[in-house]
Amino acid sequence: MSEQVVDHTYLRLLRSEALGRISRLELIARGVVEGFVTGRHQSPYKGTSVEFAEHRQYVPGDDLRNLDWRVFAKSDRYYIKQYKEETNLRATILLDASGSMAYAGDQAAPIDGEPVSKFDYARYLAASLTYLLVNQQDAVGLVTFDTEVKQYIPARSNARHIRVLLQEMDKITPAEDTGLGPIFHDVAERVHRRGAIIVISDLFDDIESLTKALHHFRYRKHEVILLHVMADEEITFPFDRWSDFRDLENVGVHEELDPRTVRAEYLERVQEFINRVESECGQMEVDYVPMNTKIPFDVALAGFLATRQQRNS
Repeated sequence: MSEQVVDHTYLRLLRSEALGRISRLELIARGVVEGFVTGRHQSPYKGTSVEFAEHRQYVPGDDLRNLDWRVFAKSDRYYIKQYKEETNLRATILLDASGSMAYAGDQAAPIDGEPVSKFDYARYLAASLTYLLVNQQDAVGLVTFDTEVKQYIPARSNARHIRVLLQEMDKITPAEDTGLGPIFHDVAERVHRRGAIIVISDLFDDIESLTKALHHFRYRKHEVILLHVMADEEITFPFDRWSDFRDLENVGVHEELDPRTVRAEYLERVQEFINRVESECGQMEVDYVPMNTKIPFDVALAGFLATRQQRNS
């Protein structure tokens, strides 16, 4: 009888240096979330916990232990004390697997001696966040996409679910065009319980469509975290000689040109796009986090979590 070979290559996405950096950090929801397991996040439901929420008038059948006798002494009326529950966070990670995410610049921080592509950088981020959230007893789901949803895995909170998500992240290859708007609208309709939507993408799409889709998440009461992953070359455009620039989302489309003739206009447009995205996110109270692949992903992730934790404390 031959032994079954078990493929554990997906475990490479969990980097020990990253887990060490974030081990003492948490990702806490800023607003109200919905969940099932007692945790650290505020729930919209009233229950029995330590934080007082409000009074309501007593009705027959209510637990007399929750009567507020101080209010009764002042008003001669019976009122029930209600409290805010603490609950677990349900997070859904949206991982961009479009063709543009395959770009790996020379300036990218290396892993195992090789510069990482934007997609590798993104899935290392996604894997580390998955591990962090499940270990703090929160639920995590995953959506991989390009112009359509490639895989939708609903949020779960058990340890075995980490393997399911890591295997999906490991096997997918970036390809095709980008279609952020329709994808985000689709996901907004699928994720019914309010929670956190974590987008990891280079955002190479129409900004009007992107903005409307982010509004949809906020309308559904989700907290949105936008990790904007770009290569350093896309931000600084350091090229100084004739080059063949290829479109990674449309095979066969390329153009030879002198980058010095377009640098000024390119940089202006890129900065304008980044400023617009950041401004729109600010207005919607979306947490916008720029990520440059030149910075090691574990350093960038730990910095984001520490800043957020300090801001929310």
